[in-house]
Amino acid sequence: MPELYVGLMSGTSLDGIDAALVDFKNNTIRLVDFEFQPFPYEIKTALQQLGKADALISLQDYGSLDTQLGHLFAAAVHSLLTKTNIPAASINAIGSHGQTIYHSPDSAFPFSLQIGDPNIIAEKTAIKTVADFRRRDLAANGQGAPLVPAFHQAVFGGSNKHRCIVNIGGIANITVLPAGPSAPVIGFDTGPGNTLIDQWIQRHQHSDYDPRGAWAKTGTINHEWVRHLMQDAYFMAPAPKSTGKEYFSLDWVERQCAIDNYRPEDIQASLCYLTAISLCEAIQQYAPATEQVLVCGGGSHNDYLLQLIEQSLSCQVASTELCGIHPDHVEAMAFAWLARQTINHLPGNLKEVTGADHAVILGGIYQRGLI
Repeated sequence: MPELYVGLMSGTSLDGIDAALVDFKNNTIRLVDFEFQPFPYEIKTALQQLGKADALISLQDYGSLDTQLGHLFAAAVHSLLTKTNIPAASINAIGSHGQTIYHSPDSAFPFSLQIGDPNIIAEKTAIKTVADFRRRDLAANGQGAPLVPAFHQAVFGGSNKHRCIVNIGGIANITVLPAGPSAPVIGFDTGPGNTLIDQWIQRHQHSDYDPRGAWAKTGTINHEWVRHLMQDAYFMAPAPKSTGKEYFSLDWVERQCAIDNYRPEDIQASLCYLTAISLCEAIQQYAPATEQVLVCGGGSHNDYLLQLIEQSLSCQVASTELCGIHPDHVEAMAFAWLARQTINHLPGNLKEVTGADHAVILGGIYQRGLI
């Protein structure tokens, strides 16, 4: 019989909800089906405003947004199961990442805050739901991020090649998978992924993103300017480390230099190069033996960004589709896997990645509704 879990992911790019139905029968990992639901305009706008470092929100608006997202996550599950004609009773559990609105692992009192009420998901779907994955790792003195490297190890590990998995969402992170089963896995957030690129084109062209990096490609990279940005303390800090959009924002860029002195397309090209070079320098520092880089996340569709990465590395750069998983599906599948770990009383973090004192079972379990 199949062993079915649903993973829900809503990332820092704020495009919408990824829902993956995954079968773990016989300890294999197979995607059954996938659903993407874009955020309604008013929800996306509210999340964009809330994501700003100086954002203010009333408790009324905060609670309302948390509830609305819970309903949207539940609706994504309903749509996925309707498409596959699989009843809710056949699903072991849902793993819901939620929507990160603030990640602050290095503050005096570290926290990571995700919204999208899991009580509503469990109630409206009648499926046991696992959520709030990050805070248990933080409680064990970890960064609470990144969490996907454990899944990367499970699905992409065991190769005879030294691999590096590169996930480019709003924030970019890497997972270093050495050849062979015994070497420890490491991973961390390298810095901005799509977030600065997206924010800049939204400001100047009122577009949500730069398709295939076409606008960036028309600009000229200011290498000196990028080198200045790369002197930021985050890039210099040793792993383990994690970050978020509240740190890498256009306010951060504007504090570094007078961006109005440059052509907008040159800034776009330079921000694209910043993402590429911060990723590549992290790989060169922490995984110099890398033979193969596998890219996933929204940034995998940015041809110009991939071109810059390929030019900076001397190894193969390819999509995770090379190993049978579409780059858009990886993170949602990861949260299905993390839910299964929790349900089976198994740890979901890698302490070498997050810096936690020890491995922990992640998340809280919200029992299925009685529909």
